[in-house]
Amino acid sequence: MKYYIIAGEASGDLHGANLIAALQRKDANADFRFWGGDNMSKYAGKPVTHIREMAFMGFAEVIMNIGTILTFFKRAKKDIAAFHPDVLILIDYPGFNLRMAEWGKRRGIKVVYYIVPQVWAWHKSRVLKLKKFTDLLIPVLPFEEMFFKKYQCHVKYLGHPLLDETEPFLEKTKHASKDVELLALLPGSRKQEIKAMLPVFLETVKALGVQFVIAAAPSITDAFYEEIMRDHGFLAGSEILCRTGTYEVLQKSSFAFVTSGTATLETALLGVPQIVCYKANRISYYIARMLVDLKYISLVNLIMDSPVVKELIQNDFNTQNLKSVYRALHHGEAADEMKAGYEKLRLKLGGKGASERVAEAIMQVLD
Repeated sequence: MKYYIIAGEASGDLHGANLIAALQRKDANADFRFWGGDNMSKYAGKPVTHIREMAFMGFAEVIMNIGTILTFFKRAKKDIAAFHPDVLILIDYPGFNLRMAEWGKRRGIKVVYYIVPQVWAWHKSRVLKLKKFTDLLIPVLPFEEMFFKKYQCHVKYLGHPLLDETEPFLEKTKHASKDVELLALLPGSRKQEIKAMLPVFLETVKALGVQFVIAAAPSITDAFYEEIMRDHGFLAGSEILCRTGTYEVLQKSSFAFVTSGTATLETALLGVPQIVCYKANRISYYIARMLVDLKYISLVNLIMDSPVVKELIQNDFNTQNLKSVYRALHHGEAADEMKAGYEKLRLKLGGKGASERVAEAIMQVLD
């Protein structure tokens, strides 16, 4: 079978890689073309377009880069048409992939949407598009299945793939030596995020006087981080800027400052206490506030429907607040309560083997 996969972000690249590996185990003749990153490249060669070229976030940023995005649409359509896939697999990245779902379905291609857009949070009218232009929806949050079933969508919740990703690191994290207090900084995977988040993280650790390590995104150069660090009085070194991976950083850390996104769930599944932070472009933030109806921003709190982790968003995200919340949380009962919430989260997400089950579901769609 011929599989065309589009992932536009680091988390999608990770899950896409696991899915490709699972499909290869089930289909000896599997042929892939994809948009993604280094993780997917390990299994399927060079991407048509790398995620580092696709990292646009927020309403304002999309408008500013609309010409580039339209070029990507043309490139994707031309390449898919030439490849003639049996199935188009779309992973997250809704601004781009929702349009590709419609285009692919109208051309008679089977369309599977994996890690479904959070249309339950805003713009619910897009549910009708998802229903019309997909053959199967595979969400990764347990409450999403019931939401989509209300609209008679073909949907299956098959577990969260991060359970498999984090499992090998969980025991090591629990038993890792943490004689020295080490604070993990996870400032995001896109340049816009890092520019907004990392300066506040750095000013906070300077005020706290704690040792820290930055989890560097694969698609961002050392020079980009080093410029921000120098501006805030730090000299970069291998002990500060870590490229071995987010899980390795968390494994040796006793606490984390985490930019809202998939990393909040990864941090929770590895049992590391955290503060979830986010600050967007001012225009993007106010547009989002008008459109989005959510009690929480972090995946941990959304899944649990309770404030398991502390969130500092937009104007609340500043050095003073971050410093005071850290001091209140990083030791004692508060940290233990957070870890207890993490255990309940693991149970709610279901068992391991999500990527294998997703691959099987895709094969069933093709059959």
